[in-house]
Amino acid sequence: MITIRCARCKGKVFRYLKIGKGRLLHCWKGRIIKDYSLRNGNEVRCRCGSLIGIDEGKWIRMKQSSFIYSGAAKRS
Repeated sequence: MITIRCARCKGKVFRYLKIGKGRLLHCWKGRIIKDYSLRNGNEVRCRCGSLIGIDEGKWIRMKQSSFIYSGAAKRS
């Protein structure tokens, strides 16, 4: 389980079940445990207004410079 935070204000955006090693390029919607984000159409934003990602149906494509995360990924 990892916590994804906004890089600008450090506010929580998601609690997410990350499986496996590697970078976080997109978040599968089915693995988001808790959602603190704001939605504007297909844009996913932090409460401060920073763009975090774009909703593309089954997943959210993350904007790499706009978030940080901490926690441990589950090994597959």
